[in-house]
Amino acid sequence: MNSIKKHNQSVENLWNAFLKANPNNPIKKIPLSFYFCDNKKDADICANLVVKGKKQATANSLWWFETHNEPLPKAGDQFVITDWDENAKAVIETIRIEQVPYHEITAEFAKIEGEGDLSLAYWKRVHEAYYKREMEPYGVQFNETMIIVCEYFKTLFVAKTNHT
Repeated sequence: MNSIKKHNQSVENLWNAFLKANPNNPIKKIPLSFYFCDNKKDADICANLVVKGKKQATANSLWWFETHNEPLPKAGDQFVITDWDENAKAVIETIRIEQVPYHEITAEFAKIEGEGDLSLAYWKRVHEAYYKREMEPYGVQFNETMIIVCEYFKTLFVAKTNHT
């Protein structure tokens, strides 16, 4: 997860369209927007998986939240998902959070996260590599007992101009 602190026109347009279609939404202020992953290819793939309804979870390390002084997500939080280039793609809402040691992540969670071949083996391979990349600049080592913040979400709204 890479939070985008400023709101660009694409995010504002998507949020306004979402509110117009959902006038009773309890949240009116534009929420944080972010893209998944740490590279364009994966961020764009993940955004498309959210748009298609195939990706309905994400998994950041608790270490990331603590290191970046970011609040943990909670049920009811809403976010705008973007692609790597910060084009707004969808509005999601967190429905459940679980803190799970890496070595206890389940095949069910891997499937709900919706990436690759949906297997636990794929999930572990790409996520271990990701966590190592994000921790390495800080001199912190990945370990199998580190806590993963498993965030389950639902897609509430999709941008009308998705061509990917």
